[in-house]
Amino acid sequence: MATKKKMTLAFYQNLGKLFYAIAASDGNVRPIEFDKLKNLVKTQWLDIDELEDTFGTDAAYQIEIVFDWLNEKEELNAEACFKDFIAYKKGQNHLFTPDIRRLTLKTASTIAYAFSGINKSELALLAKLDIELKIP
Repeated sequence: MATKKKMTLAFYQNLGKLFYAIAASDGNVRPIEFDKLKNLVKTQWLDIDELEDTFGTDAAYQIEIVFDWLNEKEELNAEACFKDFIAYKKGQNHLFTPDIRRLTLKTASTIAYAFSGINKSELALLAKLDIELKIP
């Protein structure tokens, strides 16, 4: 999947916040949710662009790094991370092409369904995300 938009590290870091928010919305991030995310980063997100971080690593890995870091910080909550992502998306809406929007929703849904299907809190957050991603 290619895009002509110039992605940034902040783009991938904010996706990490979003996906963490989905996984943590029920108050518990399970290893299978992180495993599903890692799989999608490797199979889908790495192909978005050629951007690398200062260490020469594909920038898409920032999604995993931020997710993992947030998971270690117990004082951060899912709602705050979701709001941070939405604020970023509104400010950088040009980066969210139709393909990126679809992949974002696919990744969020995969994380939500990873452990015993989707629960109410995950469903509510996915619905909010779907609405936000439809706003041009």
